[in-house]
Amino acid sequence: MRLAFSTLGIPGLSVSDAVQLAADNGYEGLELRAHPEEPVHPGLSLDDRVDVVEEFKAAGVEILTVAGYAKVAAPGDDEAVFGEVRGLLELARDLGASYVRVFPGGGDSIEEADATAARRLAAMAPPAADLGVRLLLETHDSHSTGEDAARVLAAVGHASAGALWDVMHTWRAGEDPVVSHRLLAPFLGYVQVKDIASVDDTTPLPPGQGVLPLHRILGLLTHAGEADDPIGAVGSGGSPAPAARADSARGWLCWEYEKRWYPEVPDLPALLPGVRDHLKALLAEV
Repeated sequence: MRLAFSTLGIPGLSVSDAVQLAADNGYEGLELRAHPEEPVHPGLSLDDRVDVVEEFKAAGVEILTVAGYAKVAAPGDDEAVFGEVRGLLELARDLGASYVRVFPGGGDSIEEADATAARRLAAMAPPAADLGVRLLLETHDSHSTGEDAARVLAAVGHASAGALWDVMHTWRAGEDPVVSHRLLAPFLGYVQVKDIASVDDTTPLPPGQGVLPLHRILGLLTHAGEADDPIGAVGSGGSPAPAARADSARGWLCWEYEKRWYPEVPDLPALLPGVRDHLKALLAEV
């Protein structure tokens, strides 16, 4: 499986420095936090986008995801959400990113949130496909479990709308990783891994120092193709859809270290070699 990390762990760092960190530490990709306080966001000019692409190309590092903050299940006007998602999709297209991350952000009624998210994702999936990008709904907030995300994505029924499995959220919600994996496998783009102190204390920790069952989760991912329920969106005839088969073969793991929300924790750059070695050791074990 190929390793990436999120720029959420290096807030405000320049593109050139972020790319160099990835290249120097053996990471093949970066998940780019797309926010105005970061160097990469939908407001970038075309010239700036070209410069970002050149930085990554020169270092041999892939832009895995444009990690946006659009909330597809949130109450309110569809057009505002469509506009935000469209900007993220166009940025991903220009940068050559495979994915755009969106959040659920639903309100009090889960039925309304499901319907809203499914309607919006169904509307945006065809334009995403036209741009060569896949929309990924992260297991987060109102839809923290695999069951929640899978319920929405099954209603969408489009290969360009998939899932980003944030293992912390499904685990904290009480969902067994086996269940999360089984439910998300037909839609899975890639997986965000991390480690935390406890269910109630989400302070980020180096891998292996916290409580998340990373060994078990990586075992599920590594051996998915050997089970009756392989990773891959199910197409007509019960076979995995092409986009999902490609995602499975790529096998991305993205380390998310929430330095932006926990400024007091150690800086990520010094931890990156240990993260890499720990994940590779776990993968070798499983």
